[in-house]
Amino acid sequence: MGLLTEGHPLSWEETKKYAQYVREHGVEQFINTYKELKDRRNDSLQWGDEVEFMIIRFDHEKKKVHLLLKAHEILPILMEPENQNPDDCTTLWRPEYADYMIEGTPGKPYGYLPVHFNMVEANMRLRRQQGQELLDKDEYVLSTSNFPRNGCPDCSWPTYKPTTDTSASASLFFPDEFIFADHPRFKILTRNIRLRRNSKVAFNIPIFIDTNTPRPFIEDFSIYGDTAGVNTTAAIKDHIYLDAIGLGTGCSCLQVTFQAQSIDEARFLYDQLIPLTPIMLAMSAASPIWRGYLTEIDCRWNVLCAMSDDRTTEEEGSEPLKNERFRIPKSRYSSVDCYISPDSAKYNDQEVVQDMNVFHKLIENDIDHLLAQHIAHLFIRDPLILFEEQLHLDDTKDTDLFENINSTNWQSMRFKPPPADSDIGWRVEFRPTELQMTDFENAALVTFIVLLTRAILTYNLNLLIPISNVDENMKFAQQRDALRHQKFHFRKSLATEQTPDAPFLTSIQKNKSQEPEYDKTECEHCLMTINEIINGSNKFVGLLNIIQNYLSNIDLDADTQDTINQYLDLISRRAAGTLMTNATWMRHFVANHPVYKHDSVVTDEIAYDLLWKMTKITNDEEECPEVVRKKPSKTTLDVTAAVEQDNNELEIKQSLINNNQ
Repeated sequence: MGLLTEGHPLSWEETKKYAQYVREHGVEQFINTYKELKDRRNDSLQWGDEVEFMIIRFDHEKKKVHLLLKAHEILPILMEPENQNPDDCTTLWRPEYADYMIEGTPGKPYGYLPVHFNMVEANMRLRRQQGQELLDKDEYVLSTSNFPRNGCPDCSWPTYKPTTDTSASASLFFPDEFIFADHPRFKILTRNIRLRRNSKVAFNIPIFIDTNTPRPFIEDFSIYGDTAGVNTTAAIKDHIYLDAIGLGTGCSCLQVTFQAQSIDEARFLYDQLIPLTPIMLAMSAASPIWRGYLTEIDCRWNVLCAMSDDRTTEEEGSEPLKNERFRIPKSRYSSVDCYISPDSAKYNDQEVVQDMNVFHKLIENDIDHLLAQHIAHLFIRDPLILFEEQLHLDDTKDTDLFENINSTNWQSMRFKPPPADSDIGWRVEFRPTELQMTDFENAALVTFIVLLTRAILTYNLNLLIPISNVDENMKFAQQRDALRHQKFHFRKSLATEQTPDAPFLTSIQKNKSQEPEYDKTECEHCLMTINEIINGSNKFVGLLNIIQNYLSNIDLDADTQDTINQYLDLISRRAAGTLMTNATWMRHFVANHPVYKHDSVVTDEIAYDLLWKMTKITNDEEECPEVVRKKPSKTTLDVTAAVEQDNNELEIKQSLINNNQ
């Protein structure tokens, strides 16, 4: 969840006092990094995934499932191999916001070899096993985006009750004990968001209206201790009320980070992936149940945005600007606001709020307009947490103050400059994807997005649409069963002047501009179903067809080919609607549960049965053909033979080249 700085945290009043200092020195640190590394070239392709697992506990006798507050116990054990030998780890572990969450990544990034795709699922499985080995009977590592009864009474083990008068979030539903306590960042972040906005966060999710749902639906918050009705004014009828950052950041996700060969390639990839963020959000939808109720949304994204929103009433526009610097349209957790690559400028069709002093300073230091705009936009925000040690840094050698702002702009994509004193290059992070219940699904989603980046770069494709349309797509993507029922703005022709004359592209797209009746003023994008975007149609090539063509032109060993084919088959079937999203499957499970009263309520028993079923599916003890149809993949951690074969073939090719010279 961003930069985990160690040290002595300052109070909110002290942090606020140093806000301008942080911005000024953060910008200076970025300028120094840019000047030093803007000409860096030829970094190797590296990439990796992040999985945020949940830890849960089943009470089989009472038919209840709890969030297990045990991360503080098992993380030190999981992290010990890295502490002992950081250069020889198969997995890496980090704390996350909640004490029921653990974040795992591969020990080393994957690289350019195709065989690395065959390691992803095996490494995810290993991470799950490592966590599982440290748990007791009836305790499990689970991958899903949202615990269905998070915020309900007695939803954790051990059980705690919120203390609204003294807690960091002042929440009626989310106790401080849920927050990971062994790093000060998380609780301080929670408190400072509330203090900065001068109120606790609030969000209302429309409830799914079933045949027996009370109309209007109005909750009685007295069972949570709100006898004075303080929270009633913030709640809306026929909605589920949320009031804590932890009900958003306590959700889990699946992220992918790519290292580019240069800053130019990183900026290009950042932009090209932006239109894909809502598509992958809808494809991975896994969050239909909130605080024990079925709702009208399938994804966590807007909840995260609202629960991390630190804007004051002046900044969000409900009061005239008096004390604040800007009116800010979005939360600092949001979809991307602007493209950053030079060729993308015309698609920035919305005003970008930016600190013009920062912008002019960047321009004066020979940073181009679009990148300067991006940084100046990030730096309209205040720091949310500051450590005393960060006040005495060398701006020519450190980047902590830049990352203080950059890492707390939680957008759907993140542009990541190289860290100080590191051989890591320019990177981009793909952030919207919901976590799936099986390692197979998660590996399939990661493989799909990584392969697509390779195809985009290889064929010089262009996926850009106006940024306003991406925002619309993000709204469409979160609606109930959006994958099957919504249409999304998407570019009609992906080929560019630099795209090779590949038959699979020219037959549908590239030649269209040469037709006599072709109207060059015609809109470059149109509304498509996800099935059309992924699988193609008689008018659009389809992203899977592009990937398949790319794969046909690279060398793949048989096992990796088999594994990738299974992953892409899952993507294709899900896009076509013949396989359910996790969210749709959960809705069907609840609707058909024998104790469900068709009143939108997901009881303890229903949640217990749902998560027990998911646990069995995750551990390959039961099948779920509605969501995943698969044979055992050939994923493996040991790819030595394939790597040696690739190296041998490379040596042979090099030898032939040398002989012909």
